[in-house]
Amino acid sequence: MIDQNQGLKRELKSRHLFMIALGGVIGTGLFMSSGYTIHEAGPGGALLAYLVGGFVMYLTMLCLGELAVAMPDAGSYQTYATKFISPSAGYVVGWVSWLNWSVTIGLELITVSILMKRWFPDVPSWIWCVVFGIILFSINILSTRSFAEVEFWFSSIKVVTIILFIVLGGAVMFGLLDMKGNEAAPMFSNFTDHGGLFPNGLAAILITMIGVNFSFQGSELVGVAAGESANPEKAIPKAINSTVWRILVFFILAIFVLAGLFPWEEAGLVDSPFVVVFDSIGIPYAADIMNFVIITAVLSVANSGLYATSRMLWSMSRQGMISPTFGKLSKRGVPVYAVVASMIVGCLSLLCGVYAEDTVYLWLLSIAGFGAVFVWATIALSNFLARRAYIKQGGRVEELKFKTPFYPVVPLLAFAMNTFVIISLAFIPDQRIALYCGIPFIIVCLLYYRLGGVKEKMAKATAAQAENKQAAS
Repeated sequence: MIDQNQGLKRELKSRHLFMIALGGVIGTGLFMSSGYTIHEAGPGGALLAYLVGGFVMYLTMLCLGELAVAMPDAGSYQTYATKFISPSAGYVVGWVSWLNWSVTIGLELITVSILMKRWFPDVPSWIWCVVFGIILFSINILSTRSFAEVEFWFSSIKVVTIILFIVLGGAVMFGLLDMKGNEAAPMFSNFTDHGGLFPNGLAAILITMIGVNFSFQGSELVGVAAGESANPEKAIPKAINSTVWRILVFFILAIFVLAGLFPWEEAGLVDSPFVVVFDSIGIPYAADIMNFVIITAVLSVANSGLYATSRMLWSMSRQGMISPTFGKLSKRGVPVYAVVASMIVGCLSLLCGVYAEDTVYLWLLSIAGFGAVFVWATIALSNFLARRAYIKQGGRVEELKFKTPFYPVVPLLAFAMNTFVIISLAFIPDQRIALYCGIPFIIVCLLYYRLGGVKEKMAKATAAQAENKQAAS
């Protein structure tokens, strides 16, 4: 082990950041849940929901861009919340984000085990959870570069698949390719018939919004990766700007094609609409190909989740929020103990999904969902307060390497829209559990911060870092 103050290795290149931001978003939310969104909101409602969700994501990523370029840090939004909102807010953001991604690791491993049953129906699910858990752990424990390379190729497979789907599905929709049975090309009939664009009304869009926002979760990981980027000033703005537009294009075009090929009443009745489309075109082994792609997407999310949780623990350790053990690095610059702890909790949440599916796991998953939007809201607020503090201290906006445009409109609008999504949960009975779990969890974190001596430990850690810097100089 090397001393925690030596810092992480800056091994991530521009292409890694680009694919981490792009691939972290494209996952089961698009491949598996898009049909449900179309079914609930209708063809026009689904497109509008993804447009609004993508707009909120874009505003949030603009806010994160200014912060990450000015202060690249593996703690990312947790560090920014600590510095610009309050130390207690940073403490809460750190734990909410860490739990969010830790639970996601277990969820994705369960999903992989279910998908593998297509080919190996007699193999127990826990074996696949162990096998893929060991693979993910090995990738992350080896080096930051190994994580980034694997994520790059995982993301590439997903991107190529979506492009093929948009091209082939669009060709079928407009009659350039024939479907099995030589059915007539649907053209725009599924948008005009069956009740039109909004068959279930505009209120149905609100019900799907939280799920749509969750499907965009992962784009904020570019801020975490910024702490290990070789050239954050150039790589981060490029990754954020180009990735956001590509995500929007991929999602909107894919949803447009899906909504055009399926009547909205049928869209939610299939396991994966992508499989049905590829199969209807006549592609051999379409279901097996998509099963492989979805497994890749799931492992990509779990891979990113393990990376994010370990860096969050490392950052919190350096700030004195948790034990300094989690701040120790291997010779390759990997926070080993943080990776181990995150993997263990991921596996515990996996066990909850098997043995307490209707209770504990549901609560953890609700906290994770609530946490995704909560973190985005704190990113916007941190950007607003950081720019104000920067100007108050005599800084010039022109000297910022990356600037959030239309300040303060963008950060305030991003904060308001994310907050609105959280408040809307109170009016949706099926999703109200997220508030029942999320708010008490935040209260517990705040109470422990106040009563557990965290504030004093943070002050000692800050003083120790200042002494180390002075000694080094």
